[in-house]
Amino acid sequence: MAIRIPRIAPSQITPPEVFFNRRAFLAGALAAGAGGALGRAGAAVLPAAAGAPLKYSYDAADSVGALVHVPGQDEKPNTWEQITHYNNYYEFGTGKSDPAEYAGQLQTRPWSVAVGGEAEVTGSFPLETFLKPYALEERIYRFRCVEAWSMVIPWVGFPLAQVLKQFKPTSRAKYVAFETLYRPSQMPGQRVPILRWPYREGLRIDEAMNPLAFMVVGLYGRVLPNQDGAPLRLIVPWKYGFKSIKAIVRIVFTEQQPETTWSEAAPNEYGFYANVNPHVPHPRWSQATERRIGASLFHERQPTLMFNGYAKEVAYLYKGMNLHEYF
Repeated sequence: MAIRIPRIAPSQITPPEVFFNRRAFLAGALAAGAGGALGRAGAAVLPAAAGAPLKYSYDAADSVGALVHVPGQDEKPNTWEQITHYNNYYEFGTGKSDPAEYAGQLQTRPWSVAVGGEAEVTGSFPLETFLKPYALEERIYRFRCVEAWSMVIPWVGFPLAQVLKQFKPTSRAKYVAFETLYRPSQMPGQRVPILRWPYREGLRIDEAMNPLAFMVVGLYGRVLPNQDGAPLRLIVPWKYGFKSIKAIVRIVFTEQQPETTWSEAAPNEYGFYANVNPHVPHPRWSQATERRIGASLFHERQPTLMFNGYAKEVAYLYKGMNLHEYF
């Protein structure tokens, strides 16, 4: 299934408090430019400093006309402040503001990603080598937390499918597993056994190959901040946010369904699939509605959409499955 995402110019999505005009993007601090338009070749090379501008090879024609509508693209994004200061990232603490307070101590250079399992190409790759083949895209996605709050976020990255194909998974690869960095000296939450560290997540291979699954290196045209998962995180917009693993250091292709952190910690509350489903309540709260962060009233709520509004793009993946049983 081909899905083409329209290229959004930075000035079209950025609110005034974080406005970056086209000239600022082009003058970014990269030594080598990243690709800009959808499908354009380029290298996703990042500067060391989180929050520094990402450089785009930008052409005004890229932003003219939506190719195929993707839900979320026409919604007002949350602000930089909201996205970077309201986070679940237990490696830095269980409070929503803990990641912004403590994640600055995490050193994201040097960084490498290990790839293993049922694939023809495996090994450990420096981040710069890992990122080099991919052109950067900007996508505005809805983000729905299992705690029944939501945001709309402009991510910068590249399709996960492009990454996985580089490593040539074999026919035995039915799933792909991901693992977060384990470094208690810089991630203070890992010093406490809240969860079994390191954090682990996984997808079925066909889910991972869906065009909406997205590897992220940036936010609002800037290098991804530590508290939002720098230097490399996953976004799976039709699933609850805990599936979108942060600070990725390992990718493994497996034949068997991998263990995942939250489904292991509380299997009656957090299933492997974790698809956004308003008809399946969490054991401790309803999922029928959600609170959009930044809403004018704290208790203002809106209906939760099946698959977070991406049913047209992903429902085929679950045809014939009982979505109450496989939650």
